[in-house]
Amino acid sequence: MEKVTHGRIIGIDVSRDWLDIHCLPDGQRHRIPNTDDGHVAVSDLAHDQRAVVCFEATGGQEWRLWRYLEDAGVEARQVPPAQVKAFARSLGTRAKTDRIDAGLIARFLVFRPEAGRTLPAEHLRLLRALTTRRAQVVEMRKRLLAQIRAHRKSGTAELFEDIDIELKERLDVVIAELESRISELLGRDRHLADTARILRSVPGIGPVASSTLIAELPELGAISGEQAAALTGLAPVAQDSGTLRGKRAIAGGRRALRHVLFQAALVASHHNPTLKAFADRLRRAGKPHKVVVTAVARKLIIVANALCKRQREWEPSHP
Repeated sequence: MEKVTHGRIIGIDVSRDWLDIHCLPDGQRHRIPNTDDGHVAVSDLAHDQRAVVCFEATGGQEWRLWRYLEDAGVEARQVPPAQVKAFARSLGTRAKTDRIDAGLIARFLVFRPEAGRTLPAEHLRLLRALTTRRAQVVEMRKRLLAQIRAHRKSGTAELFEDIDIELKERLDVVIAELESRISELLGRDRHLADTARILRSVPGIGPVASSTLIAELPELGAISGEQAAALTGLAPVAQDSGTLRGKRAIAGGRRALRHVLFQAALVASHHNPTLKAFADRLRRAGKPHKVVVTAVARKLIIVANALCKRQREWEPSHP
């Protein structure tokens, strides 16, 4: 294997088979296999030069490397692809492919040394795996239901009815089993259980939203409300240029969080007294439905963050 030289920051573009490495400040590039031996090489490199290792969130391909580096005592950060791409746009860089290259990842961490997140604790990693899998199976069921409707509309339902019913029942069982495992895992960790209890005390935040918030936003309660909104992609982003003032829009953030918060906001805007009053004011002001839901979702995450910070359950008079 090629000997890897050093850099204070090691940016890695992780794929299934390879680790493409860019070292800063020397700018050297290397490619090594994404194997146990490759992980050892990265760890040795980082230890020798006291470098920080960073890589983008790839949907799971980085986790083996991440766990190895954490166990080896190497500081390793997972950085959000959306933030790195925004950084690339600010530099006027146009990537030839959708993948973010290792050099750009390393340069991003130089620009934003506080960015990224370290590997969550074991229970959080397991919780994230379970909530992610549940979301995937729910999406499978959603697609199946769409297919069932299409079969009925086309008059071919009887050809597939027994298969469709069996598949849906099986998916229902799998979802219920995953939810049971999530509940069991939360019950095994006092801190996670307390956080879940606080979150679920808020009208609108149910079991799915609370477990997803804990899994995807472990910083909850340790950051400001504005930071929580930004991490969920619910902070308004200015789109101004010169004297022109564009509409504010939301962007970036952790997609899984934004989805469950929108669902929670729909419930909260009707059943949470404080947030219902807030939503009603926006509706009376003529705000579009999507703007109302987004505003409620943003207020919901700010409230949830404040409650977790104070370790206090929801009270209607003290959101």
